[in-house]
Amino acid sequence: MRINSLLLSILLLSGCSSTALRGTGDLGVVIERANGKVQIVETSVRSVLGEVAELGDLSHATVEFSRDERYAYVFGRDGGLTKVDLLTRSIVKRVIQSGNSIGGAISSDGKLIAAANYTPGGVKFFRSDTLEQVADIPAIGADGKQSKVVGLVDAPGNRFVYSLYDGGEIWTVDMQDTAHPVISKFSGIGKEPYDGVLTPNSRYYIAGLFGEDGLALLDLWHPEKGVKRILGNYGKGEQKLPVFKMPHLEGWGFYEHYAFVPGVGRHEVVIIDMDSWTAAGAIPVASQPVFVVGQPGSSHIWVNFAFPDNGVVQVIDAAERKIIKTLQPGNAVLHMEFTPRGENVWISARDSDKLVVYDSATFATVQELPSAKPSGIFFTPRAHRIGW
Repeated sequence: MRINSLLLSILLLSGCSSTALRGTGDLGVVIERANGKVQIVETSVRSVLGEVAELGDLSHATVEFSRDERYAYVFGRDGGLTKVDLLTRSIVKRVIQSGNSIGGAISSDGKLIAAANYTPGGVKFFRSDTLEQVADIPAIGADGKQSKVVGLVDAPGNRFVYSLYDGGEIWTVDMQDTAHPVISKFSGIGKEPYDGVLTPNSRYYIAGLFGEDGLALLDLWHPEKGVKRILGNYGKGEQKLPVFKMPHLEGWGFYEHYAFVPGVGRHEVVIIDMDSWTAAGAIPVASQPVFVVGQPGSSHIWVNFAFPDNGVVQVIDAAERKIIKTLQPGNAVLHMEFTPRGENVWISARDSDKLVVYDSATFATVQELPSAKPSGIFFTPRAHRIGW
């Protein structure tokens, strides 16, 4: 009996030693928007580990990560919400939760997934372990009409914040008690909010406005003060500028007490003084900026652009307020994602079917990886950032 036990122990140990174990902190997901697949990548040696297929319409897909970084939650344009295991590179569960979804968020405790919907509008909440739906909050504005939901972010304390595109409102939802969500509504914020961003200290939620000039600012530490309109001359507004692609507010570049944000329809990056919430200048750039992203641990801010100049990326030194480098990674650059410490930036070039990885200090290309019509790039350390 003792001999059999010893043999069993040896077999178990030998099986363990042959199993490749790895962590998840250097993993990431790349959306291949044309074929309904995602690539699983790792950033340590910059490689593609594999892919997961049958994720539906990924033409505007976004990703959130579980608290342990093992699972990716993929939000598809077809309303699909898919839980993907990054280690086994397989689908854990997939649900079609709406007709048209444009993104989502995960709660601060990691137990809830929120999906923002265009059709029929509203936000649905799911358990992160099972994808069981626990709440459905329709977006019925003060005008009594349904609205698309945009700019959904998580906030501390299992709260969520989002904007009603059609209704011109900002809502906060406290989900501490999933059976009894506490909703606060702020109306009259401006016409057609199209996206939202949370400042790094999680205090301010800012919604960009497409239908008129300005931004809408909500102080989450003092919501009783209501929504404040800032930068009255910022945006599309009455100038009727042609906007080839609406900029994204997520991932703004922050330097000292300044925010660097994309000018809507303009060939400039606008600088905002966050002490006074007033304009503090602008930096001319190559075209209409889409993403304006700060490099971790640096004063550098990276900018990509809308069509027809979407093959260009420019780097701004925020301290000097000037462009220091212009790069051409490939055709139709859609997204940029920094490794956690900022030594590399990964860039998707959709129409060149590749990912380009740069050394952020020297601007040298260190890797190119094939990818079928890549768009969004998401690395697992996002799991530990509020508002992402």
